[in-house]
Amino acid sequence: MPEMTAEDRELQEKVHDGFLVESEADMTENYKQALITQLLVQGDTELISAPAYFMAARDAPTTNTMVSATAIIQDELGHANIAYRLLEDLGVDRHWILYEREPHEFKHPYGFDQPLENWAELVVANGFYDRAGITLLGDVHRNTSYGPLKRALVKVDLEENFHLRHGEVWMKRLSTSGPEAREKLQDAVDWMFPMGVEWFGMPDDKKRHTTQLDFKLKGMSNDELRQTWLQAVVPLCDELGLDVPARVDEESGEVELTYDFPVQYDPEEKKWLFDEPISWDEVWDRWRERGPMNEEYVNSVRRSRFEIEEMLAA
Repeated sequence: MPEMTAEDRELQEKVHDGFLVESEADMTENYKQALITQLLVQGDTELISAPAYFMAARDAPTTNTMVSATAIIQDELGHANIAYRLLEDLGVDRHWILYEREPHEFKHPYGFDQPLENWAELVVANGFYDRAGITLLGDVHRNTSYGPLKRALVKVDLEENFHLRHGEVWMKRLSTSGPEAREKLQDAVDWMFPMGVEWFGMPDDKKRHTTQLDFKLKGMSNDELRQTWLQAVVPLCDELGLDVPARVDEESGEVELTYDFPVQYDPEEKKWLFDEPISWDEVWDRWRERGPMNEEYVNSVRRSRFEIEEMLAA
């Protein structure tokens, strides 16, 4: 990020005193670029969750559960539209966002580059990934200095809580639905729990930039957000008798991971290699390379527009 200017420092002081930024007239260029990055991550995450969830929703056990999954997918697309609409107000072209970037340039978490292949994986995604979304966006909702985003997140927060409840309720059902269902649930947890731990990015002591905190675009650091997520997810798994590589410290109440973080991941097997610790540079290389479903998911949300354009041109 470019060096902070005197105008940046003045704006930082104002937003930490409670000032809400309402338009570009209130922003510095560094504030605007930090906000654009944040909104791209938010919008891309919501957008790419839709094809990921759709793939798994085809394994829904009943018509009613398919309807519930489809409603969640519709919500996620609506949430992406909110972020992209706010980006348009900042001069970012929606057509560029959706159709002109390369798939690897989308900014969603690596977890949404993996295939979700069955109902158990879908509901664990709701329970883990939507919990991550609530943790991140709930913090933004409470603390952001950007007024239009603060107001927009009222609707998003309510709907994400529905997604989370859907996931947790179904995780509980599958945990008591017999050995086969329980095995699928545990298999999903095995690879998706560490993916959720990674969701919040680099540890605070290794993070290169603190711009979003400096400008109060969010209120909590990566490690604080990760710990908040862990304190919700690990007790749930303990309650359901699901194994996760983490434990709750009885004295502090904080959750400790029982493996070296980060570790190597095998995307073909959907398996974490806990005996192979890696550096954060290696994690960044994996994130940049994207996962096995990156192109398919991005192209799936573009396909219908291109098909319609071809029909109109015929």
